[in-house]
Amino acid sequence: MNLTIRVWRQKNRLDVGKFAEYKLADISEDSSFLEMLDILSEQLVADGHEPVAFDHDCREGICGMCSMTINGIPHGPEGGTTACQLHMRHFHDGQTITIEPWRAKPFPVIKDLVVDRTPLDKIIQSGGFITARAGSAVDANAMPIAKGIADYAMDAAACIGCGACVAACPNASAMLFTSAKVAHMNSLPQGKAEKDRRTLAMVTTMDGEGFGGCTNIGECEAACPKSIPLDMIAHLNRDYATAQFKNFFKPVA
Repeated sequence: MNLTIRVWRQKNRLDVGKFAEYKLADISEDSSFLEMLDILSEQLVADGHEPVAFDHDCREGICGMCSMTINGIPHGPEGGTTACQLHMRHFHDGQTITIEPWRAKPFPVIKDLVVDRTPLDKIIQSGGFITARAGSAVDANAMPIAKGIADYAMDAAACIGCGACVAACPNASAMLFTSAKVAHMNSLPQGKAEKDRRTLAMVTTMDGEGFGGCTNIGECEAACPKSIPLDMIAHLNRDYATAQFKNFFKPVA
């Protein structure tokens, strides 16, 4: 395929940034989207220009690093697919492809398509863990968990923290990300002891990092490459209301 690539170029956080247009020829339909960007970068280097900066790691759809908006859609046109697992067969010869970074205030652009997603890390650091006795490994069947609960926790744990939900939301809300992490931990027996503290801490951190509020638009669910459902947000709202109620009536020592 012959393609026209419009990609966002920005030297650093302080640079205004702008779109640059490049031509690519003979791109295989079997190439992945990131392989196409590699070819573009090789072409730019050969011409004496800087390659396009973009995040990537596993290229297997599990790390969440390949965060970019493709033709206005986080991770591109294929639902439930990360940018690294997107293939050029989903585009057509002569097409213009516009690529830009996540557009959200909490995610400042570092360079080109790379954004700083540290706020998501801070949400995890505030409560995405359990306090457990260190020592020898516990037998796998020592704490029986009903299959329904285990399946639900696994569905929540599928979140790879890419930030597509934030980029797709008009409010730049991180509710789907935060709710998936809270639901994963709070639904399992190991996480019950710190359920209330975790929920309050993670929501407070989320708000403090400048993410917007959820207004049930649903763009987050549509853009999520792991198809995390909006039900997770309902779970978070219930847990948060319960934790606030308990905290309000907590006896003062």
